[in-house]
Amino acid sequence: MIMLHQYKLNGYNMVVDVYSGSVHAMDEVAYDMIALYEGAEREDVLRGTMAKHPELSRADAEALYADVTSLKEQGLLFAEDVFAPEAATLKARSGNVIKALCLHVAHSCNLNCAYCFASQGRYQGERALMTFETGKRALDFLIENSGTRVNLEVDFFGGEPLMNWEVVKALVAYGRSREAEAHKRFRFTLTTNGVLLDDEVIDFCNKEMHNVVLSLDGRKEVHDRLRKNYAGEGSYDTIVPKFQRLVESRGGKGYYVRGTYTRNNLDFTNDLFHMADLGFTELSMEPVVAAPDDPCALREEDLPVLFEQYEILAKEMLKREKEGCPLTFYHYMIDLAHGPCIYKRISGCGSGTEYLAVTPWGELYPCHQFVGDPKYSMGDIWKGVTNEGLREKFRACNVYARPQCADCWAKLYCSGGCAANAYHSQGDISGVYELGCKLFRKRMECALMMKAAEADDR
Repeated sequence: MIMLHQYKLNGYNMVVDVYSGSVHAMDEVAYDMIALYEGAEREDVLRGTMAKHPELSRADAEALYADVTSLKEQGLLFAEDVFAPEAATLKARSGNVIKALCLHVAHSCNLNCAYCFASQGRYQGERALMTFETGKRALDFLIENSGTRVNLEVDFFGGEPLMNWEVVKALVAYGRSREAEAHKRFRFTLTTNGVLLDDEVIDFCNKEMHNVVLSLDGRKEVHDRLRKNYAGEGSYDTIVPKFQRLVESRGGKGYYVRGTYTRNNLDFTNDLFHMADLGFTELSMEPVVAAPDDPCALREEDLPVLFEQYEILAKEMLKREKEGCPLTFYHYMIDLAHGPCIYKRISGCGSGTEYLAVTPWGELYPCHQFVGDPKYSMGDIWKGVTNEGLREKFRACNVYARPQCADCWAKLYCSGGCAANAYHSQGDISGVYELGCKLFRKRMECALMMKAAEADDR
């Protein structure tokens, strides 16, 4: 089986060879010849191309045909799928090694965001804060189950983790105290709404947090519409100066300003550009995932506007790059030369296998989006993973296990998509969230076009 994807964007004629991973920016003639090439006789390809391009001489058409054939022989066009036979075994090779935990240190929040998937931090349950003893055991559990892995990831999450700040600090100190003797290195991340940020938190984060994720939806009117406190007041004016202070003092360490766009701000690029004007250059903007009857939910009819927005963003980022004011957009980050490896491209994020979420009570779930759903409880940090059937179901969850992905050109970029989104939209972690798939494909078209444009500028 072979698979190509051809599309035109921003003046570029793009050809993506799915199974080799090769991405080509072609002139118009080569682009059209490639569309005719596979499965056709040489003479038919030559005639078809010359009919579409009367200015093309026979000799030039033959030379171009030879070039396309050479790319095929090098495995850079019309490559066969060699990954399918191994897809089912890739995750099995890693055994039961766990490399990352999402620590829910606070099932409580000081904001009352309208679109919150976690029911304002309670995850359909009681408000709770993780104790130091539970968090300590979670870190020990991670070390014990990490095999030979050296780098371990821990995300302090909620709710709002700063509502349990003393425990966060104590857990970082405990993790650091175990690194040398356990031959491990912890990379800590904090995700925060910013309300409780102060100088102490900022200084600590700049010293200890490998990454900090800051929740901001963009323009004041957009942010304050949905991200309010319990008094009904928007949080924009409170958090923006704090985020700016943190980022200015970050010293080049990782951070993301992460927003969520809904049906209320389909023009979300204006929110990203507003963030950039505030001084934030590392940006993410996620489409909301909500029940179809939720007023915030995105709809199929919104797609043309959203596709246009992603194109506007890509073009503006290229413009700002040339002007010396570059932006990073999470969904446009792609490394065509060095990864990710085929394991990640097939199997995805590792939820339910390599990556688990831990509740304030020490219960284990596949990821934060399953927390509170008893069907997806996997065990706890004392007994370990006891729901082996569920772990095996997640282990079997890869892009080749999803029939809907079979004919998708972007499948080795998205790895089959988010299992939680599939579950919440289809009732099955092996399904797909179709609207999300369409948005992802558009983002990938933009990201790959940007790579071609950047290559042109070098």
